[in-house]
Amino acid sequence: MLTLNSTSDILRIVTSTAATLKVKPDWSDAPNPILAGSSISIGGVSVAISSATTTTIVPAPASSTTRNITGLSVWNDDASLSCAIQIEYTDGVTPVAIWEGTLASKQGVYWVNGAGWQVSSEQVGYPDVQIFNGVSGTWTKPTTFTPKVVIVEIWGGGGGGGAGASLATAVVAKGGGGGGGAAYTAGRFNADDLASTETVTVGAGGTAGARGAAGAAGGAGGIGGTSSFGSWISAPGGGGGAGGAISAAVTGGGGGGGTGTAGGVGGTSGGTGGLPTAASNGTGGQGVTGSVAVSANGNAEWGGAAGAGIASTPVAASNGGSSLRGGGGGGAGGSHSATPAIIAGGAGGRSGVYVAGGGAAVGTNGATPTTGGTGGDGNSGRGGGGGGGGGTTITASTEGGNGGNGGIGGGGGGGGGVGMNPGLGGDGGAGGPGYVIVYSW
Repeated sequence: MLTLNSTSDILRIVTSTAATLKVKPDWSDAPNPILAGSSISIGGVSVAISSATTTTIVPAPASSTTRNITGLSVWNDDASLSCAIQIEYTDGVTPVAIWEGTLASKQGVYWVNGAGWQVSSEQVGYPDVQIFNGVSGTWTKPTTFTPKVVIVEIWGGGGGGGAGASLATAVVAKGGGGGGGAAYTAGRFNADDLASTETVTVGAGGTAGARGAAGAAGGAGGIGGTSSFGSWISAPGGGGGAGGAISAAVTGGGGGGGTGTAGGVGGTSGGTGGLPTAASNGTGGQGVTGSVAVSANGNAEWGGAAGAGIASTPVAASNGGSSLRGGGGGGAGGSHSATPAIIAGGAGGRSGVYVAGGGAAVGTNGATPTTGGTGGDGNSGRGGGGGGGGGTTITASTEGGNGGNGGIGGGGGGGGGVGMNPGLGGDGGAGGPGYVIVYSW
């Protein structure tokens, strides 16, 4: 406990620069000695200091009174200057330093009765959080406090969705396959093992599959980029969905990224899931192989979910797989049968669940097909969602709807829908870029 017991006892502060300091003491006064039934008064006056000087911050108590210091804060509110300070008790003759140190800009020292002295930054010191939301950059080790532990969470880039076909004859025409979701990786580090700065690479989303010429198949989506934190850890991206065929060939969804490698691009089979690979549903860091038909599978745990594929005879609602922590897969674009008749595409998958679909909505079909919905962006609790597949049409000279883009945090792009020649197929949706978040304390 800090107490002032005589009319010559004070607390003062010695400042070394013209930094702007804000000082707030709190105290209570009571008769000395405290007598039963006597009143206690509460005091404390804020003080602003902006020069190299000595300033009284707690004045002496009145005669026969004890001043109990219950709290004291000194905050360096200057935008750039640091300030060496010394907090002193003096009885009017001999000064005694009770705390001394240097406060950086936006740093403070606090004394609380029963807890002692504490130094903290503007963010209260712990933790420091730096987010790289779809954009690469540099992580800087905090300097306003000495970090001990650093935790990094990373999502790669989602795979791009394949484009839909363009065809008007009475044969099967296929929408594009959905892009695979990206993997999620986390690392925990002793802060002393890390450099003062580390390069953060955020994987780009896989390119959208490009529509072909009138009467032609659609192009495949691209593989999502790998995100990394220095040379310490990385998270690979999802594979691209196959372009829609102008035949009854299978349209393979993109493979989900595994914690070891990126997912593969779909073709007449599903794109292979990144290593370690799972064929249907995945656990751990397994990337899931892209689907080739409507399925309740394609789900992952830390790996990326499968992009939706389309069987040789298309069936409605081919949804992207979901992942508990990685990116969701994109939904398949709408197709048409040999009749021709509309075969609707599917919704994107999500992150945070283990059930296919439920993410971004599929586009509407008919005379004016619409673009699939955009996958939800990720955050510290989940990866990006998969984009919805584009709508399809059997209306002459009408273009198919584009696939929806994947969400930031590795969501796969949706596949484009079929267009009626000379209307073109819809473009695939782009994969969502990666996401990195770094916590220090």
